[in-house]
Amino acid sequence: MATTLAFSHRFEPASGPERPPLLLLHGTGGDENDLIPLGRALAPGAALLSPRGPVLENGMPRFFRRLSEGVFDEADLRRRTGELADFIEEARDAYGIGAPVAVGFSNGANIAAALLLLRPEVLAGAVLIRAMVPLAEPPAGDLGGKPVLILSGAVDPIVPAENSGRLAAQLERAGARVEHRRLPVGHGLSQGDLTLARDWIAAHAA
Repeated sequence: MATTLAFSHRFEPASGPERPPLLLLHGTGGDENDLIPLGRALAPGAALLSPRGPVLENGMPRFFRRLSEGVFDEADLRRRTGELADFIEEARDAYGIGAPVAVGFSNGANIAAALLLLRPEVLAGAVLIRAMVPLAEPPAGDLGGKPVLILSGAVDPIVPAENSGRLAAQLERAGARVEHRRLPVGHGLSQGDLTLARDWIAAHAA
């Protein structure tokens, strides 16, 4: 199900007990279909909102530009974060849903972290899988105790442990309730991520 909004996207209405909708944010090269099965597994019956990143890198969708691996175009990131936040508000009105919990992977997790730092009012919380620090100097914000789960890979060749730890500290300073777990995996999604995220959503995003 989709309607004409700023982002190409998929929307699945809630079909079970009342719970926050999920905002599904794919990694580089994904699209609006990629994380739908993950969303169904993490929160059965929840409404799912899954936009496609509007930036192309060698034909692969992303949510913002990067200059090289791990080096972000921060001006573009700030602009795209604002556009995504506006889309979320537009989609909430169009579909009649509450503030979503973001579930982002890699590039999607990075823009979800930027949403928390720049436009925290649009999210109820977030699951950040393989996220990096999105902004070198984030603004002072007040996340008001929003719950955040960060899932890092202990042998991730893309996201250094120091970087994900710095992100957790930034979000905590901004007032989020952060749980940071490191799994014995690399950059890809694992069964451990699914289990931890599902249990966390059930416990913290009610």
